[in-house]
Amino acid sequence: MAKFKSEFLSVASERGFIHQCTDETALDAALSKGVVTGYTGYDCTAKSHHVGHLVPMMLQRWFQKCGHRPIVLIGGGTTKVGDPSGKDESRPLLTQETIEGNISSIKSVFERIVSFGNQPTDAIMLNNDSWLSQLNYIEFLRDIGPHFSINRMLTMDSVKLRLEREQAMSFLEFNYMLLQAYDFLELKRRHNCLLQSAGSDQWGNIVMGVELCRRIDETQVFGLTTPLLTTSSGAKMGRSAGNAVWLNSEMLPDFDFWQYWRNTEDGDVGRFLRIFTELPLDEIARLEALGGAEINEAKKILATEVTALVRGREAAGAAAEAARRTFESGESTEDLPTTELARSKLAAGIPIFQLLREIGLTNSGGEARRLIRGGGVRLNDAPITDEEERISLSDLGADGCLRLSIGKKRHVLVKPV
Repeated sequence: MAKFKSEFLSVASERGFIHQCTDETALDAALSKGVVTGYTGYDCTAKSHHVGHLVPMMLQRWFQKCGHRPIVLIGGGTTKVGDPSGKDESRPLLTQETIEGNISSIKSVFERIVSFGNQPTDAIMLNNDSWLSQLNYIEFLRDIGPHFSINRMLTMDSVKLRLEREQAMSFLEFNYMLLQAYDFLELKRRHNCLLQSAGSDQWGNIVMGVELCRRIDETQVFGLTTPLLTTSSGAKMGRSAGNAVWLNSEMLPDFDFWQYWRNTEDGDVGRFLRIFTELPLDEIARLEALGGAEINEAKKILATEVTALVRGREAAGAAAEAARRTFESGESTEDLPTTELARSKLAAGIPIFQLLREIGLTNSGGEARRLIRGGGVRLNDAPITDEEERISLSDLGADGCLRLSIGKKRHVLVKPV
C-alpha cells in the first residue's frame, strides 16, 4: 500500500477508494500544502442516484473531512447529451423540464453527504448548464476541438467498447468527452479546481480534461478514480431483485434500503464498512473477523450506518427496528413498505403472478412465475408454489393486509382500498 504525506490520500488508500491517479506524487504534495478544491460530476438522468454513485460521494465526504473543498457538479448540461461510458445504447433524451425536476429531487442526498456553506472547506454545488448552454458551437469547435485527437478518442473505452459490440454511437454522444473535459477547464478557471474524482469508467474522460487544462492554460490538474464495485459473487452493486437501489426515499423505502445492506454477502462486509461508513478501521477489522452467525451483527451495523448517512439516523433506527420485529420477533409491522390495491381485485381474486407485477415486486408476469418456481415468493410467511394461485380477501391477515415477500430481501404490505 502506497504511503502518502497527505491525510486525504492516506485515508482514501486505507479505505479502498483509489483505483487510478494521474500523478499521485504531485497530487499528494498539493494536498499537503493547503486547501485543495476538487469536483465530481453527477448527471441527472433520474430523480435519484443509486448506491453505485455512493462511492464517489463518500470520497467527496472524506475529501472535506480532511480539510479540502468539494464541488458537487450537477450535469444539467451534459445530461442533455448523455454519457456513453459503459452503455450499450444511447440514453433517452430528456426534456429541460424533466432534467430540472431530477435536479430538484437529487439535491437532498448531497446535503447529507457534505456540508455546504461559505467557509474555505464548505462544499459548493454548481450546474454545468450555466456555461455549457452559453457556448457558441463554432467557437467551441475552433478553441477546444484542435486539442482532441479522433484517433485517440476512438481508443477510449467509452467509445471503443461500444464500437466493438457494433452498437451505434451518435455524434451527440461522441461529443460528451469534449464537454466533460471542458467542465474541468472551466472549474479550474472559475474556482481553481485541481482535482476531478469519479468512478473508473470515467478515466478516459478525466484524462482528457487533465490534458486540456495543460494544453490550453499550461496548468497541472489531477484525476483520481474509484473502483467500480461488484459483490463477491461478481454482481454489479446497486441492484436488488432486479431494481436499482435508489438513494432517495421517495424511490425506495427506508426499510428496503436498510435490507439491501443487511443482505450483504459475507465476503463484502469489511470492504463495504470501509467504503460506506466512517467507523474506525480497527473496529471494522474486528467486525469483518466475526465468523458464523455473528457476521450478521456486522451486517446490521453496516445497514444502520449507511442508512443513517443517506436517510438520517431516525430512519435508520426505524428500519432496524422494523426488521427486528419482522424477522426476530415474528411480528407484523406497519413500518414495512406499504402499497395500496383496489379491494375489487381481491374480491374477484387475482393470480399471484399478476399481483406481484401490479404492486411492483416484479417487472413482469414472466419474472414473477420464475421466482415462484424457484421458491422465492412467500405470502404471509407461507411459500407460494402455484403460479396461478388466486389471492383474495380471505387471504388478508389480522391487520387487514397481505404481506408479500421476495426472498429475504424485499417485503411489502398490500393494503386493500
